[in-house]
Amino acid sequence: MKLRWTRHLAPRTVDDLRHLVAAAAETDGVGPLSDDAALRLTTQPLTAAQHLIVTVPSPAAPADVPASAASQDGEAAASRNDAGTARDHDAGTDAGTIAGYAHLAAPDDHDWQAEVVVHPAHRRQGVGGHLLAALTTAADQAGADLHVWAHGDTPAAATLADRYGFARQRVLWQMRRPLPTPGSPDERGTAHPDNPVGHPPGPRPGHFSGPDVPPLPDVTPPPGVAIRTFVPGQDEDAWVVVNSAAFATHPEQGRWTVEDLRLREAEPWFDPAGFFLAEAAGQLVGFHWTKVEAGIGEVYVVGVAPTAAGRGLGRVLTLIGLHHLRDRGLATVMLYVDDTNRPAVRLYETLGFSRYRCDISYLRRPRVQPESGSDRP
Repeated sequence: MKLRWTRHLAPRTVDDLRHLVAAAAETDGVGPLSDDAALRLTTQPLTAAQHLIVTVPSPAAPADVPASAASQDGEAAASRNDAGTARDHDAGTDAGTIAGYAHLAAPDDHDWQAEVVVHPAHRRQGVGGHLLAALTTAADQAGADLHVWAHGDTPAAATLADRYGFARQRVLWQMRRPLPTPGSPDERGTAHPDNPVGHPPGPRPGHFSGPDVPPLPDVTPPPGVAIRTFVPGQDEDAWVVVNSAAFATHPEQGRWTVEDLRLREAEPWFDPAGFFLAEAAGQLVGFHWTKVEAGIGEVYVVGVAPTAAGRGLGRVLTLIGLHHLRDRGLATVMLYVDDTNRPAVRLYETLGFSRYRCDISYLRRPRVQPESGSDRP
């Protein structure tokens, strides 16, 4: 079993890691990586993050292949530290089968975030422990807090976290609600001259909603607020400014850059027609970015500039996106929200959302102070 840190993945390694992630998702019924970590599984070199890969010998591989040999996809061999852990910022995996993976994001020297996934065929073989041991050792040497996300609140994740000194820190709820059928008797949207997503009042023939599906309230923007859709190549800079202000205290969302936004614009699911911007006096003051993937709609991100807070704009933007997803014919919509964000949770509950599952962030404080010249990933 070998460990390797790297910032660069070769094409074959990218394919292998994506297959690992898909296998874990199929087995567990939940994706093992966040949207951000999954987007980093490309051949583009990382800057403020690292890949950590565990490989085991492939059954068909010759037994006498040296550990320092380059893999078949042309990735260079890594140098090795005293613990036998491969470290190389320009290479990928050694020859062998990828059994586990961790994505480590280190946006600053003292606050690291990681996500860990083990292939279902290699579980209960110490792979997860190897990954956590490497992560905690590196964090201790750097004097960094280490946050590790577990997608799904499972006893196995809690047990492993406890074994390596982690404590439960954050709970991220996934909430869902069914969407009414477009044009059902309960759906009477209101058009508004400043609202391009308004639709004519009254039912559309031939469509009905079930009795247990809560209707969507009508939506009208506040006075002086105009709604339009995102224009790629034009709105990135303004959006990043408002997003940073709206999520100034959020440990992940508030750090997004134009590069993070453009990375998502390149995804197959990106649709500017579902990315709504609110403007007042010609300035961007809020947004609702919706997402559709695997047949489910998502309230991907809703943000309101602090200068526009207190006007009910968050609720208006949320409803505009929900009407859009409903009009696309989707049956279900989901969102993610921290359980400590009580105002947001209450808002979503009033809009018919209920808790579906949760993800847990575990925190481990460094056990030792960083040493001069320490070997960091």
